Amino acid sequence: MKTLRFKQALSPDGFRPMAVHVDDKGLITAVEETDAGPWDGAIALPGMVNAHSHCFQRVMCGFAEAAVGERSFWGWRELMYRIARKITPDDQYVIARQAFGEMLAAGFTTVAEFHYLHHEPDGSHSTAMAEAVIGAARDAGIRLALLPVYYERGGFGQPASEAQQRFVHASVDEFAGLLARLGDTVAGIAPHSVRAVDPAVLPDLVAAAREVIGENAVVHMHVAEQRAEVEATGQATGFTPAALIAETCELDPLWSFVHATHVTDHDLRLMLAAGVNTILCPLTEANLGDGLFPAKEFMAAGGRIAIGTDCNARIDAIEELRLMEYAQRLVRERRAVLAGKDGLGALLWAHAARAGAGVLALNAGRIEPGTWADFVVLNDEPPLTGLEPHRALDALVTGGDRHNIAAVYVGGQAIEAAGETAFATTVNRLCTQA
Repeated sequence: MKTLRFKQALSPDGFRPMAVHVDDKGLITAVEETDAGPWDGAIALPGMVNAHSHCFQRVMCGFAEAAVGERSFWGWRELMYRIARKITPDDQYVIARQAFGEMLAAGFTTVAEFHYLHHEPDGSHSTAMAEAVIGAARDAGIRLALLPVYYERGGFGQPASEAQQRFVHASVDEFAGLLARLGDTVAGIAPHSVRAVDPAVLPDLVAAAREVIGENAVVHMHVAEQRAEVEATGQATGFTPAALIAETCELDPLWSFVHATHVTDHDLRLMLAAGVNTILCPLTEANLGDGLFPAKEFMAAGGRIAIGTDCNARIDAIEELRLMEYAQRLVRERRAVLAGKDGLGALLWAHAARAGAGVLALNAGRIEPGTWADFVVLNDEPPLTGLEPHRALDALVTGGDRHNIAAVYVGGQAIEAAGETAFATTVNRLCTQA
């Protein structure tokens, strides 16, 4: 049992000076207001959940920005395929260890890994690639929610390409066997997209997952990220991606649509009626030129939005929230789009942390009894210096960055910064000739 004391902590009821009691499992047992130090930090926030990551793509940063070839998501994807074909389990560990360490330093205490680089480079099927991710998360100290990806084809009426073979499972039964072998780290499943998975198999896939994992198994799926995907889905089926999924599956709050960039008003109504969550990755969506989800309308109607780092070209929870708001400002030509009457920063952080925990059915994202003792502790360096907590959070989201993070706790334990890794060598070997 331990007690952490913060001058101010963001509780579900707002900021207050707080003593947080944590048991040996890392769960909060009680919270109480206190004016007595010594203090473990100036401002404590609930740990942020990175709700969507492909950690192996961290290795690509710096290798996809030249104005050559097909300058769209699809051109970027071809480079990703070439690099992915070469990654070994040892490479996967090094890349994931680097990415997870950066996530912790940037305010993420949990990562949902949308894991689809399943098979080894020689085509053999094993759990080695997933085990490398699990081992990297354990060694970094981040809470991992593994979401194995189901992938079966290359597009509507198209078999998987040679470059996609490392992602593919031959059947739902084979995939269910993988889930069983991976054990408790698995929080749910990720049917990749309606391009890569025949929606007709989704009910069987979800049923198999919930039989192996349990009734709280979550389902995450890329939906309507690119206009070309929406157009191809319409031509092949007559539906939008979101409507096609709703036509074949019973949606519920355990489902999350990732990106949902080009959803229609009808799609939004379907999502809101079923309680489907959205996971936005603003830095990646900007990097890949995806477009912009109607976040204002979705949140105003009660929709829940989590955030993720996706391709991991830039890992920073604060910057994800900043771009989420600023992109809305740019297209609407107005300020404080996602703010409330008391400001922007505390509202956005609390919403995204709680939604991120929700999309994983995880007891986290709030500082209250019964939840995991995962915290991000801020310093009082500029631009936060001398500000009251709500104003400090506004300053953090609009002008701060990861340098304003003094400490990160996972399960009540302070996480130390990562040491040197073989990441630079791995990058050069995998990417310079890609």
